[in-house]
Amino acid sequence: MTSAVIVDVVRTPSGKGKAGGGLSEVHPATLLSGVLQNLVERTGIDPALIDDVIGGCVTQSGEQAFNISRTAALAAGFPDSVPATTVDRQCGSSQQAAHFAAQGVLAGAYDIAIACGVESMSRVPMFSNAQGKDANRGPLAHRFPDGLIQQGIAAEIIAARWKFDRAALDEFSARSHRLAAETAAAGGFDNEIVAAGTITADETIRPTTTAEGLAGLRAAFVDAEFKARFPEIEWSITPGNSSPLTDGASAALIMSEEKANQLGLRPRARFHSFAVTGDDPLLMLTAVIPATRKALARVGLTIDDIDAYEVNEAFAPVPLVWARELGADPAKLNPRGGAIALGHPLGASGGRILATMLNHLEQTGGRYGLMTMCEAGGLANATIIERL
Repeated sequence: MTSAVIVDVVRTPSGKGKAGGGLSEVHPATLLSGVLQNLVERTGIDPALIDDVIGGCVTQSGEQAFNISRTAALAAGFPDSVPATTVDRQCGSSQQAAHFAAQGVLAGAYDIAIACGVESMSRVPMFSNAQGKDANRGPLAHRFPDGLIQQGIAAEIIAARWKFDRAALDEFSARSHRLAAETAAAGGFDNEIVAAGTITADETIRPTTTAEGLAGLRAAFVDAEFKARFPEIEWSITPGNSSPLTDGASAALIMSEEKANQLGLRPRARFHSFAVTGDDPLLMLTAVIPATRKALARVGLTIDDIDAYEVNEAFAPVPLVWARELGADPAKLNPRGGAIALGHPLGASGGRILATMLNHLEQTGGRYGLMTMCEAGGLANATIIERL
């Protein structure tokens, strides 16, 4: 039976997604072409053999418009014959790209594909391709007469309803920075990070972060309209317990195990299960829970069978509510820190998490890793990989 394997996966360092950030002077297509070139160089694959390049990008406007994956593939020097497409599953876009690539292999449509992603939040601001918070109110008015809400408010509702107080959110966030800083200092990210320009390490990790220091930050999403609409909110979400604006790119080389063997390449991991699901679009960020259950059920695994869980830290309440509802071991959750410390370059985050999780499994001897990502609109992807 055909299996889809990961031969290699790389990412840029996370750059601060604002003017003056280490990657802010780099065109997003150049960011992505850099990881594509590096992936080819590291593996020795002939790019002419690649059946498709599938890239994730959320804000597909400005410099990230017009199928940025194709632009990047051409900029990387890939032959004209190599196609490319760009997908938008919001924050899970490059995780979805990996699903599409692996599923194409499993279906026999591809022998070799690259799943990748990019986001330059400094150069192409989030929501710059939208028309404001009410952009979709009209078409959805019959179902949601009060309109949908922004993700920060969703995070506030989750914190309130599951009773995660400000201290718990800040403690988890400080943990993220501590674990990421310890991993970086020990060289744990070295095998996944490829330099982008002069930047060789994540800019978003703050090693001196403490819960006490985070406690002094103001809530970021206080809004009079939502105060009246959701009186249970305690206004606990701050820049310190949320993921920062980030620039970055990632890429994974995916192929059939047979093709890897033919080419003399060593597969690092096998895709074991996939899931994508929707959930309440008002809570929005909770779909990681049913997506995880779906991925586990498809292969008959339990949460205790998994050696490491990566739950994207868009906001601290997301991994916390996920762990509580799944009964997950907190020690296995984001063991190298998460997006609060490592950044969240939207369209590239799925690849970033995949790289971090795979390297963790290899360096600790774990077998199974599970990653899941909350996505705007009440969506989530979940992926289980098996280290080889």
